[in-house]
Amino acid sequence: MFQRSLFEIVMETGRAIALLTQEMQDEHELFASALTLRAVEAQLLIMAHTLGNMTPALHRALLQVDWVGWAVLHDKLRHGVQPRREETWYAVNALVPQTMELLRALRLKHPVWFEIGY
Repeated sequence: MFQRSLFEIVMETGRAIALLTQEMQDEHELFASALTLRAVEAQLLIMAHTLGNMTPALHRALLQVDWVGWAVLHDKLRHGVQPRREETWYAVNALVPQTMELLRALRLKHPVWFEIGY
């Protein structure tokens, strides 16, 4: 159940980030909108924190995930470290979609890992 809950949180925050940024043409639009940026960074913080709580087994199964990139982003967001423009934009365009896709594929390959009773 724990891994399923983490999976659902990651997917929900990823969808929220995609929705918030879907109309944006480039990074300048995101960083020009303080409210949207704040909302995106809040979702990224939730996602990064959730990924940090994944079990070692999931980490090993998801070797392609940029765990260092997530850790750096998490640290900067959690502690309010600036600048973080590069890390935020990288997360929106690469980390989030890649991580979601790899988690989806892992769930298809090992559905029992994400069952409620597991």
